Amino acid sequence: MTTEHAASPPCPHAPGPDDREWGLAVSTAEETASLAARVGAVSDAGDVIALWGDLGAGKTTFCRALVHDRAGDGEEVPSPTFTLVQIYEPPESAPVWHFDLYRLNGPEDIWELGFDDALEDAVSLIEWPERLGRQLPLRRLDVELCFAPDLGPTARRLRLIGRGPDWARRVDRLETEHGAADGD
Repeated sequence: MTTEHAASPPCPHAPGPDDREWGLAVSTAEETASLAARVGAVSDAGDVIALWGDLGAGKTTFCRALVHDRAGDGEEVPSPTFTLVQIYEPPESAPVWHFDLYRLNGPEDIWELGFDDALEDAVSLIEWPERLGRQLPLRRLDVELCFAPDLGPTARRLRLIGRGPDWARRVDRLETEHGAADGD
């Protein structure tokens, strides 16, 4: 049995010379959440995390886990599909702005949502980043999530691309810690 999903293009940009790419597979939503928590732990104000993938591939699951890690499990994290942005203000760390741009009318509309404030003071999680066009910041972490039915019904392939030297170092650190945790 095959399932059709609304398609989002994969991350359209190949890694550049200062970028770092890491690919891995996860079997469950819990493994995706664990990775998101680790990404959240290395992110800070001014960081942009762009999530690429088909509808239902796990972008919102990733965002919820990152917000829960930073703001606490008691924080309700609805999908901002209709509001376009949800803002979370953890007491001990930088705010998290969760953007779902599926319904964005045009790239220029992002500024009406306070995007400039988020870029300066918060961790910005962006679902459907392709809707930003040239407004998407160059220095960012791209997280691409793809269905992997050959690995199991809930499996996903993830590709993290750290854009720029700072994110490249953090992606390298995440991969190293992941290997150490697995006993590799």
